[in-house]
Amino acid sequence: MRRLERARHDYGAGAGDRKRALLAALGRRSLETAGEVRRLHEALCFLRAYPDDARVLAAVERMLARFDRRADLRAQRQALAHSGIAGTTTWYPFFWPTARWLAARWPGRLRFDRSDAAAEGALGRALPLLVTPHEAVALREAKLAGYAAIDRLRARGETDAAFLVRRVATLAGDDFTREAFYDAINPSCELLPTADTPARTREKFAPAPVVFRETPLRGGRPDLRGEMRRAPRSMRRLPLADGRRLVDLARGAMVGRSRDLDAFAYGNARDTWLVDDGGGLAFGLIGVAPERRAPLAAIYGGLTLANGVPIGYFQADIAGRTAALSFNTFETFRGGEAAFTFGRLLAALRHAFGVDAFSIEPYQLGEGNDEGLASGAWWFYFKLGFRPRATAARQLAEAELARMRRRAAHRSSAATLRHLAAHHLFFDLDRRRRTPLPPLAALGFRVARLLAARGENRGEALAAVQSEAAQVLGLRSLAGLNAGERQAFAGLAPLVLLAGAGRWPLPQRRDLLALIRAKAADSELGYVQRLAAHRPLCKTLLAQ
Repeated sequence: MRRLERARHDYGAGAGDRKRALLAALGRRSLETAGEVRRLHEALCFLRAYPDDARVLAAVERMLARFDRRADLRAQRQALAHSGIAGTTTWYPFFWPTARWLAARWPGRLRFDRSDAAAEGALGRALPLLVTPHEAVALREAKLAGYAAIDRLRARGETDAAFLVRRVATLAGDDFTREAFYDAINPSCELLPTADTPARTREKFAPAPVVFRETPLRGGRPDLRGEMRRAPRSMRRLPLADGRRLVDLARGAMVGRSRDLDAFAYGNARDTWLVDDGGGLAFGLIGVAPERRAPLAAIYGGLTLANGVPIGYFQADIAGRTAALSFNTFETFRGGEAAFTFGRLLAALRHAFGVDAFSIEPYQLGEGNDEGLASGAWWFYFKLGFRPRATAARQLAEAELARMRRRAAHRSSAATLRHLAAHHLFFDLDRRRRTPLPPLAALGFRVARLLAARGENRGEALAAVQSEAAQVLGLRSLAGLNAGERQAFAGLAPLVLLAGAGRWPLPQRRDLLALIRAKAADSELGYVQRLAAHRPLCKTLLAQ
């Protein structure tokens, strides 16, 4: 096992043969501890992402395909629970869209973790609102605790989690209402394993390119500006069937790691793209379903793929020519090409969306995020050229750099990292610019004041704002807009007035109407490009 872990980073003459010999030996023997089983699994996942040749890849995929049937895995199943390895149980308090997806796909395998006492109390209070009046009376009279109550209500063979998800799905209102109701209960769930439940062991996107390696992984720190000028090989929109596969893979990648990401949970299979960067590296971009899109920014989540294997995920919140980034390399693949991959992601976003300014929010750097602190996220981005603008963060960084110059072994303490992580980091392609953060929060409060100025009746105020915006854009009514376009118009109408669009020349107002229509299209790519090109709107609202 130790020899395989050392050899997995070796490439070149004879390296593939040595790896296959070690894999064959490990395939024949039973490992003694859960830790050893996990180590073998991680080595196999790594080699699947970075195979030497077709024979190594075939050997790895054979072992992964039957990994859940290994005797040592079955013996250590309890110790390996929540690891995301095929054949083991997954645990997480999944949010509403993911819980709904799991209950629809694997209804008999999703159940509550009944050690979650807080969820049991919330469940007991919520259940009377989800059942018939007769059942509600019975629940109130019997005073049963939440899990015992749901056991009296669910059908034979129906799991407690599937029952709750199905009942919440029938609530009156819209999906925002149902989401708020379910997430207020916040039940911890377990997903029992089957041959096709989400598992890190099985993750692969078949349409992605496969390129075998002959040279070591690309370590070191790239020149981000140089990388951003080098375009990816290609970018293509995925057909609907492949888009659905990518969205499901992204959701499953989060489930298998006990995580959740809205950009995947609300992923839009009609707005999926595959960026081929060459060398087996690709990015699967996923837009957000139209009904869940942000009113101004466009949000794209994505998987980083190495030979089709998800090695990390990211999210870009794009407004104008700026993107707020989240970037994560899965633990199995850290220490390899993370910096190079990040540079290529910036290049992909630059060439796909025209983005040339980036920011990293405090949470990604470690504020309230122990994983971010432990991974050294702040220094990772700083060493790549991202810089803080807050005076306190700049001064603290300079002091830390001085300590490192005096003593090479110096490492920032957890307390120091928390102070550094309290502020955004920034990177501009043009060194002469200092692109500000899009003032989305300030815009939100400006919208609130705009509506409040039109009276206490919020419904009438919204209608008045939309009517005024329609007049500005030359629309006699909204009858010519489809449902999605009306939703997009409702979100952007206040911004039309705040931007003072009534004073713009007619062509610019027509461009604004086209931008609103693009917001409702199957893909937001056209919207992103139109917003970046609409200088009056960006200048007045985004300070760009």
